[in-house]
Amino acid sequence: MCDVKKYERIYEEIKELQPEDTLQLVLEAETEEQRNFYEMIGDYLLQMSQKKVIEGNLF
Repeated sequence: MCDVKKYERIYEEIKELQPEDTLQLVLEAETEEQRNFYEMIGDYLLQMSQKKVIEGNLF
C-alpha cells in the first residue's frame, strides 16, 4: 500500500510551482520521459489558472 500522505505533500508542493519553475524542470530534465512529465504538470497548472480566471470573470 502506498503512503498517501507522502503523495498529498508532493501534490501540495507541485501546486505551488510557478511557470518559470516548470520551465526549469523541463529544460533540466535528464530523460524525455521526465521532460514529458514536467510539461504535463506545467500544462495542468496553466489550465487550473485559466479556469480560475474564467470562473472569476477576470478576463
